[in-house]
Amino acid sequence: MNVKRILATKGTNVITIRPEQTVKEAVQLLARHNIGALVVVDEAGKPAGILSERDVIRRAAQRDDVLNLKVEDVMTHEVITGVPQDDLRSIANIMTQRHFRHLPIVDGDRLVGIVSITDVVKVERDTYHGEVDTLQSQLLEEE
Repeated sequence: MNVKRILATKGTNVITIRPEQTVKEAVQLLARHNIGALVVVDEAGKPAGILSERDVIRRAAQRDDVLNLKVEDVMTHEVITGVPQDDLRSIANIMTQRHFRHLPIVDGDRLVGIVSITDVVKVERDTYHGEVDTLQSQLLEEE
């Protein structure tokens, strides 16, 4: 299965923020939408970074005024992206090896979605449930 199928089910809406906005605004967006990361986009809407809860917590451990900082001062600048054609197992491996939970999906320079490790786990869970159901049906037919 590929990322495109997840986006077809999940949708392509991505909550974004601009680098010059404050971390307080970012935290409010995270809380309002009950999400763990925001894609930081430039004026053209291209991904310029990603801001996760972890980024905020790490900076809060260093500075008491973290909410007053700009997103660009706290975000992860080196954002790894995927494409709709990526295989889920390969992105799951990348996310696990690199220790991040959110992968922005781009088509060219255009942001077209975001996939979380939870999305990947749900697909794998559903696949395994389907396989178990099939095997149980086959065993019952043989009896």
